[in-house]
Amino acid sequence: MIKTVVVVLSFVIVACTGVSVEDYSRNQPALVLEEFFDGKLTAHGVVKNRSGKVIRYFNADILAYWRDGVGVLEEDFVFDDGEEQRRVWTLKPDGAGGYIGTAGDVVGEGQARVAGNSMFLDYVLRIPYGDGTIDLRIDDRMYLVSPTVLINESSMTKFGFEVGRLLLVIEKR
Repeated sequence: MIKTVVVVLSFVIVACTGVSVEDYSRNQPALVLEEFFDGKLTAHGVVKNRSGKVIRYFNADILAYWRDGVGVLEEDFVFDDGEEQRRVWTLKPDGAGGYIGTAGDVVGEGQARVAGNSMFLDYVLRIPYGDGTIDLRIDDRMYLVSPTVLINESSMTKFGFEVGRLLLVIEKR
């Protein structure tokens, strides 16, 4: 009986441990933000609701550049219903191998960690909702799959519950 409880608890503990960006530290090609996010890029993606149904499509033009070690990503989105959004990210090295990301619709600071071909970025995004706004926690996971293509999957949560997902491809032009 005790042995069974220990085995079950071991499975529960292992199931609760998340994937870390360090798990990808040996993967190639290496994602160097200052190289990939430099120049003109495009993004193409979908927004899914909590059931996994695609509810929106979008395309974006991104202009990325670095000045004095600080990165800027100017993102201009166009959604399938004609809505346009602009987000300007600032990425500052944090001295610990990661970056601090800020943008006008990001609450506080986002924390980015890079290892191997991957970057994980965690932040709170304030989005329009009804007559007001709602804050969602975003868990971005980006994977460089070739020198010019990055795949990004994002989980959106509220109060710890997943409310949607994003899937997009970013291409370096």
